[in-house]
Amino acid sequence: MTMRRRDFIRLASAAVLSGGSPRIGRAATSVYDLERFGNARILHMTDTHAQLLPVYFREPSVNLGIGEMQGRPPHLVGRAFLDRFEIKPDSADAYAFTCLDFEKSAARFGKLGGFAHLKTLIDRLRAGVGASNSMLLDGGDLWQGSGLANAMQGADMVEAANLLGIEAMTGHWEFTYGEKVLRGNLERFKGEFLAQNVFLTEEAAFNDAKAYDAASGRVFKPATIKQIGGYRVAVIGQAFPYVPIAHPKRFTPDWTFGIRDDELQKLVNSLRNNDKVDAVVLLSHNGMDVDLKLASRVIGIDVILGGHTHDAVPQPIAVTNAGGATLVTNAGSNGKFLGVLDLDLAKGRVSDVRYRLLPVFSELLKPDPAMQALIEKLRAPYAASYAGKIATADRLLYRRDNFNGTIDQLICDALRSEFDAEIALSPGFRWGASVLPGQPVTMEDVLSETSVTYPETYVQNMTGDQIKELLEDVCDNLFNADPYYQQGGDMVRVGGMAYTCTPAETVGRRISDLHLDNGRPIEAARSYKVAGWASVNEQNGAPVWDVFAKYLRAGKMSDRRGSGVMLKGVADNPGIAGQG
Repeated sequence: MTMRRRDFIRLASAAVLSGGSPRIGRAATSVYDLERFGNARILHMTDTHAQLLPVYFREPSVNLGIGEMQGRPPHLVGRAFLDRFEIKPDSADAYAFTCLDFEKSAARFGKLGGFAHLKTLIDRLRAGVGASNSMLLDGGDLWQGSGLANAMQGADMVEAANLLGIEAMTGHWEFTYGEKVLRGNLERFKGEFLAQNVFLTEEAAFNDAKAYDAASGRVFKPATIKQIGGYRVAVIGQAFPYVPIAHPKRFTPDWTFGIRDDELQKLVNSLRNNDKVDAVVLLSHNGMDVDLKLASRVIGIDVILGGHTHDAVPQPIAVTNAGGATLVTNAGSNGKFLGVLDLDLAKGRVSDVRYRLLPVFSELLKPDPAMQALIEKLRAPYAASYAGKIATADRLLYRRDNFNGTIDQLICDALRSEFDAEIALSPGFRWGASVLPGQPVTMEDVLSETSVTYPETYVQNMTGDQIKELLEDVCDNLFNADPYYQQGGDMVRVGGMAYTCTPAETVGRRISDLHLDNGRPIEAARSYKVAGWASVNEQNGAPVWDVFAKYLRAGKMSDRRGSGVMLKGVADNPGIAGQG
């Protein structure tokens, strides 16, 4: 079904543009005609994961908040999300921001994102205030997430970023290409790469390893100051703090990461007191829960433009601290959204702010010809190999959820089939587009779910105790009461087994009742054959995309295998669709 423009004009919720807060702008006369406000406009995108073309992407039906975070953004889904942000059900914005009626709404409103469409929207929004009064920032995870980006090691996204006009970015998956490729890409990038929280190890510093500032050991430029609308705006970069934990250490052996809020506070103080900036913006890849805690501890930051957790939050969350307040935002993923931050700047301060998180409805935006031509040129050598149909989706294929998704269930099925394993594990990655029922599944789709620089599969024996310990460890990364210890993505996906999870429990007590898909309990001392992929330890098995594609080509998509998670202690939690 072709989406009609009047569907958007009639159904787009004014809440996304207004938010019911006196500090947030009111609805414009059409979806992208924004009333000018203030004297500086900052556009923010994040976690596009190399999706150059428009995508379908289903938002989570489970995004649990535990303890103080229960019932608070970003841990709202479904109807609870619509109620909190005053978005009308069955609207274009309900489709963009939630999982509700996704398949029906996808047929009605179409795909979102795409760099040619983003380029049109960004140019329009910058022209509306004047180029000298605006700036475009990217929050990282720009270079990874597609087969093309993996084949070109992110070089395709550097070209696209340059044409888009990104002026500064920070990073996460960018680091998984290794230092040599990272620095080569940055030499071609016309903007600035900012990361205040990446330092040389002691050994690397002793050996005079390359650094932006040898005295401090900072590897990259920590911040930049831009003149916007006649005022000085500081942008600080905050890279993902747990790169060596979440990914193989071999990619960044000479660098240490971390949140480093003490160093951040010193930097903010210097920018305020020595550089006399009028506003401070943190371009962050911490994840929203971490940013909310950081905002309560570090003073002097006006706005945090956040990423990493893929949370599309229509309104900023105001966090009070000893110096006043900081607004915290998070701008979704996959190119689906563009954050628009309008600032009314005065000498040494921000006097007012308006924020909108705009869904990028591809069918409402004419693709920019130059960006479209670049994308076609970049894709040309690979287009034929990517386009061939290898299966037809027999259900909605999606990834994003705290515990499981149909994509990873299929990957686990493929691993068990290929290696005759009792149990399969698939990482809890948040990226990866969705495929509607009845649509062809192509090699490009397979690669959009599996393209990492460490895709090797593995088989190993694990005892029941080791399996439980692994699940407990990952679960603590997700549900630790202290956001600073939330170091991973979503929960590891499992195939061939099921278990019960009590997220509000303490570490070591969250996982129970482990059993195989035949109902037999998983015994603590018994050894089980386990298959997986993307291990932080170096492996030498076949790339997971080959295993996955082989399984789909064999027509096994409908061979449903058993697995599952039973949740306890989450009754009435609005982080589960249908509850709250």
